[in-house]
Amino acid sequence: MAGDPITEMARRLARLHPDAPCQTLARRLVKEANGAITLHQARMRMQRQFGQHGARHRKRIKAAAPRAARKSGEIYAMPKSMAESWTPHVMSVVGNVGILSDVHVPYHSETAVAAAVGHLKDQGLSALLLNGDIADFYAISRYMKDPKQRDFKSELESVRDFLAYLRHEFPAIPIVFKEGNHENRWVQWLWQHAAEISDDPRMSLHSWLDFDKHKIEWVEDQRPVMLGKLPVLHGHELPKGMAAPVNVARGAFLRTLSTVLVGHSHRTSNHAESDLWHKETGCWSTGCLCDLRPAYSVVNRWNWGFAMVTVHKDKTFDVHNYRVMQDGTVRTA
Repeated sequence: MAGDPITEMARRLARLHPDAPCQTLARRLVKEANGAITLHQARMRMQRQFGQHGARHRKRIKAAAPRAARKSGEIYAMPKSMAESWTPHVMSVVGNVGILSDVHVPYHSETAVAAAVGHLKDQGLSALLLNGDIADFYAISRYMKDPKQRDFKSELESVRDFLAYLRHEFPAIPIVFKEGNHENRWVQWLWQHAAEISDDPRMSLHSWLDFDKHKIEWVEDQRPVMLGKLPVLHGHELPKGMAAPVNVARGAFLRTLSTVLVGHSHRTSNHAESDLWHKETGCWSTGCLCDLRPAYSVVNRWNWGFAMVTVHKDKTFDVHNYRVMQDGTVRTA
């Protein structure tokens, strides 16, 4: 009878195990019903749930998990998913965390980098986050390139030297390097030109840029970094299809509807929204530390900048978003 406890047990078993044999589920139903029905009765109930109990009954009783006709012993199971879990990299740190992004070595600004590093050294950092596009990798980009500037070996050497410089300036704190879209040019170039060895660990940027030597931790592309409760993205990961916003931080909010700090756009901005319950959501974008007038974009709205996040023991945080002036002085945004 529909609606009785044993029928509900049969319905639940059918939904949980839609591909299991009726006889197997019938035995389980007898056990769950504490022997209140026979195995034959249990099998009939399971068949009803799968729509295998005759045309007359199918018109009267709606099956919970109807099955297509199949031969005895055939089981069609759902294929295993190849989807990978998307989990953040958590920096378990309390205190001041410096954030540098969009340095674009070897097209960096020595004035801006020196100002940012000098200011952060005075803050007593607990960790340093390199938030993508530290390297430019111009020589292996997919865009049209000036042949006179295609010296990838020299670019790699400059990036190695920059990382050695940072480790010298911050000798005792964790340094985390999050992959940006420019670093991702490396693996895309390998897939296109050397696919057979692209998965060799010796071909990774981790190996080529001496991360082990400098004790630098690598965070792969598309993966957020958590500073307490603050998610940090490079910025190229955000959904596409919207025009470049006047306020980059507001654009990040509209794309994520979440608190987030991003780089990528080379522009310093802040934005806050309050919901119906007056819960505040804040978003920030950081400036760059590279040449402000590269040949491919001489006219732009970029500015030099960097950030520092103070992470508290309860994982709350304060964001200090800085601009670097043309004379190298540091100002709050």
